Amino acid sequence: MEEGTPLDTICAISTAYGQGGIAVVRVSGDRAIQTVARYFVGTHSLTDAKPYTVLHGRLQREDEVLDEVLLTLFRAPHSYTGEDVVEIACHGSLYIQQELLRWLVDAGCRMARGGEFTQRAFLNGKMDLTRAEAVADLIASQSRAEKDLALSQLRGSVSDRIATLRERLLHLTSLLELELDFADHEELEFADRGELRGLADEIAETLSSLTDSFRTGNAIRNGIPVAIVGAPNAGKSTLLNALLGEERAIVSDIRGTTRDTIEDTILLDGVLFRLTDTAGIHLTDDRLEQLGIERSRRAAERAQIILEVVDATCPVLSDAWPASATVLRVWNKCDLAPGGPGLHISAKQGDISPLRQRLVELAQQTLSTSAVMISNARHYEALCRALEAIRRVQQGMDQGLSGELLSMDLQDCLAALGEVTGQISSEEVLHNIFSKFCIGK
Repeated sequence: MEEGTPLDTICAISTAYGQGGIAVVRVSGDRAIQTVARYFVGTHSLTDAKPYTVLHGRLQREDEVLDEVLLTLFRAPHSYTGEDVVEIACHGSLYIQQELLRWLVDAGCRMARGGEFTQRAFLNGKMDLTRAEAVADLIASQSRAEKDLALSQLRGSVSDRIATLRERLLHLTSLLELELDFADHEELEFADRGELRGLADEIAETLSSLTDSFRTGNAIRNGIPVAIVGAPNAGKSTLLNALLGEERAIVSDIRGTTRDTIEDTILLDGVLFRLTDTAGIHLTDDRLEQLGIERSRRAAERAQIILEVVDATCPVLSDAWPASATVLRVWNKCDLAPGGPGLHISAKQGDISPLRQRLVELAQQTLSTSAVMISNARHYEALCRALEAIRRVQQGMDQGLSGELLSMDLQDCLAALGEVTGQISSEEVLHNIFSKFCIGK
């Protein structure tokens, strides 16, 4: 049988590599049940078992007993992949895991490629591409916020929204194309232009909201960017070290010690933050310091939260921060001076619990701004193209363009939306997506 066809029976270890209490080996394909049954000895027959059944027994080949196992049976099409699936829970010995795979290959299975189980689920219509990609995001999630976002997308928050848009667009597009079949009768209009304009406006608004959500979704996925900025010797590096709980940045009384940005991540109350310590911003003729200050300003432009650290003993304030970021003024060295309006801390003394709490509050406000968010760059790029196409439809209607020209732009919009969910996809795109999955998922 040709390798890579949907009829192949594949196998892989689905649990993390290494020794453990148990390991799970997954088998999927049209001969999954017969293959495992070849080695299974138990009270009940695997081939006659009902789906969603767990069987206890042993795996045995001739006189050699490999292990006592639990088998979980799923029959097509009601399984993760849409095929017959057997999941074998064995003891977590590396020898047992590898030997079991060898037995399965000897019986006609082949080793699964990265993401192949999920790819089969997609190809068999068990999930669309956004849900499939959410599986990988869920496995890779490092924070509660990232987990919640991936779980929301796995449940269809993005794909359901796009499916609704495509369904309504398809209806009007088909009516516009019907007009083309009666081109000799220019007075005929099957697609109501008022309805089309209203739909175009609604879709443009929805797509704009989705593309705008990428900044937040991407921040959740990679860590909410937080820039620590301020004048030299305000205590920025000391604050970074206090937040991280380690000596990550060099701390010195010498002005201009930090000349480049230093980046690290921290997890606070289930939210991942990406902290950037920056060079002190001030007027200088030193070329190296100028380069560091320029990088500080760029870090502030990329940030969603800016911590403006002010030395309470010698305050230097600024209001020249990007309007797109939330600015939190943090008065440092408050064990030596009272400070002004804002948060009061002493990074050197380690008294920063109010700042940690405030960061979490700001993150929660950010995360609650959108019910549906996208975090995948592929989705963002396709949705941007869909938005450009629907805006051309709006402009075309304003200019009184014919249904034929409007239909072309609507088709472009439909194609871009189809790329997000996988209704329109290429082998190359699918390979790039699923090759990044872990083997066994």
